[in-house]
Amino acid sequence: MTIVSLTSEQLQTLNGQRISLFKSAQTELNSPFLQLVAGLDRNQRSQFITEQHYQPGQILFSEGEPGDSVFIIHSGRAAIIKGKFDAPTILSYRGAGDLVGEMALLENEPRSASVVVLEELRALRITHEGFDTLLNSNPALSREALGILSARLRASDNAIESLSSEEHDLVEQMSVLKTEKEKLLEREQLRQGTIDLVVHDLRHPISGIMGAIKILEMVLPEEILEANQQIINIANLNCDNLQLMVDSMLDIARMEAGDAQLYLSTIDLQLLIKDNLQRATLSTELDNITLEAQLGQLPLIRGDQEKLDRIVGNLLNNAIKYTPPHEKIIIEGTADDTTVTISVIDAGPGIPPEERERIFSRFTQLTKRHSGFGLGLAFCQLAVEAHGGKIWVESGNNGRGSRFSLCLPIKQPVEIDPEGIDSSE
Repeated sequence: MTIVSLTSEQLQTLNGQRISLFKSAQTELNSPFLQLVAGLDRNQRSQFITEQHYQPGQILFSEGEPGDSVFIIHSGRAAIIKGKFDAPTILSYRGAGDLVGEMALLENEPRSASVVVLEELRALRITHEGFDTLLNSNPALSREALGILSARLRASDNAIESLSSEEHDLVEQMSVLKTEKEKLLEREQLRQGTIDLVVHDLRHPISGIMGAIKILEMVLPEEILEANQQIINIANLNCDNLQLMVDSMLDIARMEAGDAQLYLSTIDLQLLIKDNLQRATLSTELDNITLEAQLGQLPLIRGDQEKLDRIVGNLLNNAIKYTPPHEKIIIEGTADDTTVTISVIDAGPGIPPEERERIFSRFTQLTKRHSGFGLGLAFCQLAVEAHGGKIWVESGNNGRGSRFSLCLPIKQPVEIDPEGIDSSE
């Protein structure tokens, strides 16, 4: 008979399970089966019984095999399991003095479970014919076998009752969790609805402030306008930042809902980047931060001009926010046959590797030093992905600061409708 063994991983999985089920009352010393076998003469033992030794992981027999023998465990321990060996279910354990494999012989059916050795095991293997002979020659042994089977069935009933009680408790817990989840979803919907209402309401006063500033620029005497130009520029810059924040919140909500609509046109990325650098000059001049463009020959691409412009603007604003005075920010642009990559490299504190995915989530702030709601990077990721691209962050030059990079396909992504209509108000 060929002995089959589990793999080391399968045995480890089996040993990782711990159950508490019925333990046989039999022991090696008082087992009537062992006592009866010991009382047989040498010829009978040699005719029906062989002693076998097994190592951990070896299989006495497998579920579905024909039952051709029964085993009396002399020493060691085995597990009765159902199912595949990669994900087994332990029914019970068997130890010294226990009988295993008798069900298949009594019912004349295939094995209903598998038996796997957990500890070095010594067993007496009795053939089908020999087992029948022992039972027929000793009525007391037959009653003992029935008693063992009855005890095992009773233990199975107790286990089923215990499992049923645990299942009932789990159902109640799941019901509570479901209710809590529904409450959380309601709160999230209420929170998001409130944010949407506030954002919509903010657009009108922001537009009013921007319009008032434009009127002042038109009606103020030239000398007063010139004397206060820096203040007006700062007001315009902050209005632009407010408008950017509001637009980002609206777009994030739409894109998360799967309603990412893009106005597509042919875009000159070099011109788009230079326009953003020019607009960022006022912010960098206050802290003497240098902006440097290192742009190769960038191809024309198809995309949403307004959203790509905001992506680059967000990355530049983020770099300016975290770059110390008198340092430099570099924006790079490279392309190959299929993609174009834009990178913004700052001289800030950098981002730990474990936080480099989390920062693209809404309302994420790694430090309390700088204010904001963490919306810019969340918008960037969703907008870049809507264009069929990807965005990521890594360490900056020489391991200092951060490098935010976005990669866009040069050809139009097939999933974007060229006739898409922007639904913003």
